[in-house]
Parts: sequence; C-alpha cells; structure tokens
Amino acid sequence: MVLIREHFGLDHLDYEYMSPVIVPKGYTKDYVDGKISLNKQIEDVVEAMEHATSLSDVVLCEGTGHCAVGSIVGINNAKIASIIGADMVLVANGGLGSAFDELEINRVLCQHYNVRVAGVIVNKVIPAKWEQTKHYLSAALQQSWGVPLLGCIPDRTFLGCPALRDLETLFKTKLMTGSKHRFRHYNMADIVVVTTSMIRFLENLRRKPSRTLYICHVTRDDLIVGFLGEYQRRLTEANDNDNSFEAALIICGRKEKYELSQEVNDMLQAMQGAPVMVVGLSTSDAMTAIHKFTPKLNIHDTNRVVTAVDHYEPYIDFDNLMRRTQTTLPASDSSDGGA
Repeated sequence: MVLIREHFGLDHLDYEYMSPVIVPKGYTKDYVDGKISLNKQIEDVVEAMEHATSLSDVVLCEGTGHCAVGSIVGINNAKIASIIGADMVLVANGGLGSAFDELEINRVLCQHYNVRVAGVIVNKVIPAKWEQTKHYLSAALQQSWGVPLLGCIPDRTFLGCPALRDLETLFKTKLMTGSKHRFRHYNMADIVVVTTSMIRFLENLRRKPSRTLYICHVTRDDLIVGFLGEYQRRLTEANDNDNSFEAALIICGRKEKYELSQEVNDMLQAMQGAPVMVVGLSTSDAMTAIHKFTPKLNIHDTNRVVTAVDHYEPYIDFDNLMRRTQTTLPASDSSDGGA
C-alpha cells in the first residue's frame, strides 16, 4: 500500500481509504469472539470504495492471496469484489496444468459470489516455456471459461533476490556495519555457508563472484577477521572504492549459547565498511529462513521497483484489461466468464 501510494504519487488518497480493514495479530480471535462487527467491516470497505471512486478515474483493488483469504472474518476477496461490484482479474504463478487447477478453484468461488472474471494473468513463467505457456493457457481459458489471458510474465530472477534490507526485516535486526549497502541484492544461488578453514575461505572469497553472501558461526573468529581483512585489502587495491568488494557476511549463533567476542565486536565497530549482520539463529535455521523468504517490494529499493515496472509492462495487455473491466460490458458476458 505504501509502495503503490508513494511510487505513483497517489496523494489524493489517505491510507485509511486504501486499506479500510487491517487484520493484525489477534484480529481473527476478536472477530470469532464477537468483538468485531461484520457489518462494520463491510461499511468501511464500501465507504473506502466510494471515496476512492469519487476522486479517481480508475480504481484498482488488490486482493490478498487467493479468493478465499479473509473468509474467517466474513470478508474474503470474492465476497468483497461482489459487494463493491468489481470485476476480477485472477493471477497465478507460472505453469500450465497446476496454474489452471489453481485458477479453477478461485473461479468457482467467484462464481459462487456472482463475480465476473474479466481475465487471467500468469506470473513467474519459466522463460524457456513462455511461448508454450502463453499459447496453451490462452487456448484453455478460452475453451473452458471464455476469458482471455491478459498477461503472461516470464520470471525475472532478480526480483526474487533478497536485499540486505529484506534480511534485516526477516531476522528483525540491523546491519552491524555497511548499512549504506542495505539495498544490495544477493542471488539465492550465491549464498554460501562457510565451514572450512580460513585459508580455504579466503581462496573462496577471491574465486567466487564478488557479490556473494556468506554465512558463518559466531565462534569462527578466524573467518570473521579474514572477511574483514579481505575487505581492507580490496579497498586498498581499489583506491578506497569499496564497491569493488560486494560480498556480505551473516554471523549466526543462538543468543542463549553464543556471543560475538568483544575483540571482534570492537573490530567491526571500528571498521564500518563491509556489510556484516549478526543473527540470533543457528546457521542452518538462518539458511532455511532465507530460502523460504519472499522479499517484498519496498519504496526505498528504487532499483527493484523500477526493474519490476519495466519488466511487467510489456507483457500485460492493458488495452484489453481496461476494456474487460468496464462496467458497461453486457451482463450476458458474465455467464461465460465464470461469474
């Protein structure tokens, strides 16, 4: 919500009208206990929609997750679309059979609430299968539902690569040093857990791609010192240009059992150069968390936001999208559109 408002300069809308119902921790229990009114939630949504519509030429409503999300508090995405009279554009991740199966479940819920499905966008398609996916999914949607494929987006690996700022959010911590590099991204394939000797580690540092994310245990003072030393060496060779060394280090260890030594801590504080983060988890738990993590677009990560816009725009048929979501379309179109 913040990203959309700030990036597109939607200053005419207050945040309260962009997200009229927020579900924080404990909200679901309060709803089931009768502390939150279903009618009040619906009234807030309708008021927000009316307000946004009165001030805007086009209103785009983003559902959270699949169509059934929100059912436990009485306001799932399909139901809300029905209440505000919105057409639905279904989005699924790439594939053919699995994507269509997922879409069908959502279509049935839209049909239940009499919501017209205007079309489908399929995301993160394997680039080598883009032509095949676009051809066959378009045909399947027309044959089964009578709706168009409005967009077929090939995967762009960079958009799923976490920045150090994302890892700060994931681990609820801050970079100990190198904070100016927090929007540097790292490919998941270039994350290395270091368990070797310092000599082998230094060899790896000089052989691997410069932008590699290393993970080591907090007890490995030798690796931490070696990492800092290599940064200083590169800095000297590059005439004080620390962009020549793009590696980062995550130091792991459960807080109740291990601590960063005072000597190493003092060294890190004094150097303030290469990105180093201390995480209170085991190396295996940290690695697992990173692999399961899906980074979100952040308004401050301008490089990724601009890349996302430039990547998606050519693959979406906006003219057809606008035509298909006009309220003036004949009612008969809803019967073959799955609503």
